[in-house]
Amino acid sequence: MTHPRIAIAAALAAGLATGVGGQEAERSFDWRTGYTLYGTPGLIDMPTATSAREGEIATTLSGFAIQQRLSFSFQVTDRLSGSFRYAYFDELGPARTGDTYDRSFDLQYRLVDEDPDGWRPAMALGLRDFLGTGRYSGEYLVATKAVSDRLRVTGGIGWGRLGSYNGFDNPLGRDDRPAFTPGDTGGKVNLDQFFAGPAAFFAGAEYQIIPRLTLVGEYSSDAYEAEAENGSFDRDVPVNVGLRWRYRPWAELSAHVLHGSEIGLSGTFILNPQDRPFAGGLDPAPPPVVPASAVHWDNLQGAPSLEARVAAALAGEGLVLQGIEQRGTTLRVRFDNSTYRAEAQAIGRAARVLTATAPAGIETFVLEPARQGIPLAGVTLRRADLERLENTADAADALYARATIGDAGPRAGLTPVAAPAPALQWGLAPYMEISLFDGDNPARADGGIEATGRYRLAPNVSVNGTLRYRLFGDRSEAAISPSTLPPVRREVNLYGADGGVMLERLTLDWYARPGQDLYARVSLGYLERMYGGVSTEVLWQPVDSRLALGAEVNYAVQRDRDLGLDFDDYDIVTGHLSAYYDFGNGFQGQVDAGRYLAGDWGATFRLERAFDNGWRLGGYFTLTDVSADDFGEGSFDKGIVLTIPTDWVIGRPTRSERAVNLASLTRDGGARLEVDGRLYDVVRDAHGEALTDGWGRVWR
Repeated sequence: MTHPRIAIAAALAAGLATGVGGQEAERSFDWRTGYTLYGTPGLIDMPTATSAREGEIATTLSGFAIQQRLSFSFQVTDRLSGSFRYAYFDELGPARTGDTYDRSFDLQYRLVDEDPDGWRPAMALGLRDFLGTGRYSGEYLVATKAVSDRLRVTGGIGWGRLGSYNGFDNPLGRDDRPAFTPGDTGGKVNLDQFFAGPAAFFAGAEYQIIPRLTLVGEYSSDAYEAEAENGSFDRDVPVNVGLRWRYRPWAELSAHVLHGSEIGLSGTFILNPQDRPFAGGLDPAPPPVVPASAVHWDNLQGAPSLEARVAAALAGEGLVLQGIEQRGTTLRVRFDNSTYRAEAQAIGRAARVLTATAPAGIETFVLEPARQGIPLAGVTLRRADLERLENTADAADALYARATIGDAGPRAGLTPVAAPAPALQWGLAPYMEISLFDGDNPARADGGIEATGRYRLAPNVSVNGTLRYRLFGDRSEAAISPSTLPPVRREVNLYGADGGVMLERLTLDWYARPGQDLYARVSLGYLERMYGGVSTEVLWQPVDSRLALGAEVNYAVQRDRDLGLDFDDYDIVTGHLSAYYDFGNGFQGQVDAGRYLAGDWGATFRLERAFDNGWRLGGYFTLTDVSADDFGEGSFDKGIVLTIPTDWVIGRPTRSERAVNLASLTRDGGARLEVDGRLYDVVRDAHGEALTDGWGRVWR
């Protein structure tokens, strides 16, 4: 039976997947990649050399005997996949006296592609549980080949757990493998284990009985030694068989007979960010391009001023005019885009608006998208190009080739536009906050009513706040191993535990452009749930550069646990130097080096894959001068962050999004201040590759 708390976490993930699962066309016999009981591409327990579609995210809940596993797998590139797993099992056997929770990470890379017309199979190299306690650790080299429309076979060699049954001397000559040590803090990469110890062969086959139903069998090289020794698992034969049913393109169900003695069940929910639930989105149609010859504002008596008609037309497209300048035959317009995720879409709509509202003598438009009151870029378009290209093939590429993209112009010369009323924006809605994978609880959740507000003092200055009233939930202290560090993060669940009205955030935020390619931010107040103080930041990022550099200095004071206005007696100065780099194809890297909340010094490394539609998935880890023993369980801070854009789900334009942090543990080492509106997040969508990648929506 599935452990109830893992089932809760799985239900949450499943609900997300089924709510936004993409659609795929079905074919008679389609070799989609299946998922194992470990939640990775493969057979039942054994891996295959196949890969899922690039970008595919799979959530798998599986269980047998006294083991249950909740896994998340992501096809990072066409060849590379990664998985994070949270497992529950009873280390002490059928008496069930010792609940154990375990976290592990896997990687698989496809080395060779299959030749569909020849004999060459696909080949892949994999690491299982390479960054965890090592309970599941193993390495493998595997080959897979489709020998007919319905039959696919796999064979491979494994080490570690995958080399524990009917093994032989290591062909690499590395016969000594460090054993798993119960109670170890885990979280470290043990290079001494990789491809060490005895090796063993494994094999398997998949046969499609009918479309979507596949018979799976395998010869397993995993002896389940620890489980067999304590009596929690009977391993009679080294063979597993089962059925895999692809119920829908987004759902796979499996049932297996394991080693002649146990029944294993699994369900996998699949989504791909590149598949929208709504084929073209539900965006309102953009206004048409109006030829200059059809514009007669110059001669129309009693017509609204240029500023008034541009502001009104932009507002109809969800854009806010901040400033305007007419110089000769050029019209420069600065506007705030709080509606469209792709800055190119906002630029395209603004350009269409100008063709209908600008005087006929205007030949060039300079469009300056802004956020938080600061201009991000300047895009120059010729009016004639808009008229000529609107309904042509490859119009987006053709317009991009004719556009000039650079930094925004100076504030001087712009006629400022009064901020539209009301200056106060607020909202009231239910909230639910989910915390996953702490020391002894796979899922915690609390919910209630949330009030948010923003009062705009100037385009670049605002007061922002969030109040919550909790109606239900679990804010008990997480059971994690002790640490010698100050409790700068591990007690976060205790904040607001007494209920009542909770002040989550209340800040005065100021943004500025102190110079060319420079951005600045100052935030003052209650910065986040655990800390108040002041946060300052500066960022250098040219519009056409893949590289950005930043610096941040914060003075943070720990807040009282009741989330009122009082502070505790812990304060610290923290700061980081940051480097950001856009590698292309959606991959963005980030390194932050400096001082953290516990006073430790080190660096955080992050790699993220961003999709054009706003989906982002990334991993990070932090190494500081805190030793693994002082850090405690997990050895160092690490995790996975999944960001889901709301417009992808509902089909209507909005910049809102939901981030889910799959952190291995909430610890004190490597903890950083959580500040909303950091500069790189504000400016990056209008710069470099991000603007280029989203240019396909310029006519939408």
